[in-house]
Amino acid sequence: MVLSPSTPAGRYARGVAREIVVLVNPTSGRGRGARLAEPVTDRLREAGLDARWEAGRDAAEAADMARRAVARGVDGLVIVGGDGMVRLALDAVAQTSTPLGVIPAGTGNDLARAIGIPVRDPLAAADIVVAGFTRSHDLGRTPDGWFATVLCAGFDSRVAERMQTMTWPRGRMRYDVAVLAELGRFRTQHFVLDLDGEEEHANALLVAVGVTRSYGGGLRICEGADPTDGMLDVTVVGAIRRRELVWMFPKLSKGTHVGHPALTTYRAKKVTLSSDDVTAYADGEPVAPLPLTVECVPGALQVFAPPPPETR
Repeated sequence: MVLSPSTPAGRYARGVAREIVVLVNPTSGRGRGARLAEPVTDRLREAGLDARWEAGRDAAEAADMARRAVARGVDGLVIVGGDGMVRLALDAVAQTSTPLGVIPAGTGNDLARAIGIPVRDPLAAADIVVAGFTRSHDLGRTPDGWFATVLCAGFDSRVAERMQTMTWPRGRMRYDVAVLAELGRFRTQHFVLDLDGEEEHANALLVAVGVTRSYGGGLRICEGADPTDGMLDVTVVGAIRRRELVWMFPKLSKGTHVGHPALTTYRAKKVTLSSDDVTAYADGEPVAPLPLTVECVPGALQVFAPPPPETR
């Protein structure tokens, strides 16, 4: 069993995971999740772990499988899928000692990036589970559940909504195509933000609330966000011309958008967003219409992660 599951954020504990349940989203990455189920499970078994894979027929069944595995006391829940699959598993593992393993097989894979898991090498990701190092990771919590990366509202949530209906292209390019498609509906609107009791008003294109820095497959909208500091990083993109937005989005991949005069950033433990006719998305999935309150829950998730350099 993984030792010291309550180790403080940013610290690592080494142990040997024994019973591992591999939960698969058969539709992740246009079937890539299903194709990876056997190779990933075999890799874990070859390392001496008691691993088996399970796949739900739909999200509700997969969520139930995750809850039952955690309640049974498994030594690790490993998901093969993207950020949406992670969000499904969070309801089972959040605020428990059961560590979550991530085998990236989705469109965005932003939690994997935040943890330091290779997004293009599923067997290397499986080896991280085998190594048995874990660390604490903050989570965002809303009345509708948990999220691990970024909650967005405004232009970017409409982009996420459009992506839900798209089957092409694959990977990050799907986000780029959705952005271009939504530019025709480009507009700012009034947001009210309550940041730990301090009220701010903004005529904004979008508001992003990050536990981690990236969404949309590596777009670093909340550059500087640290998932171990117990804080939410908030980025507000204010009034901006369409051509400036087109210029800005490629810079998000490198985090070089920071400093643009249209951007305002905040940090808070609890954030309430209000605006008309806006649905918030988190981890690429719909959450709820605004108004919505988000709070950071420090160390709510244990994750299998690469060991720190000094222990390798």
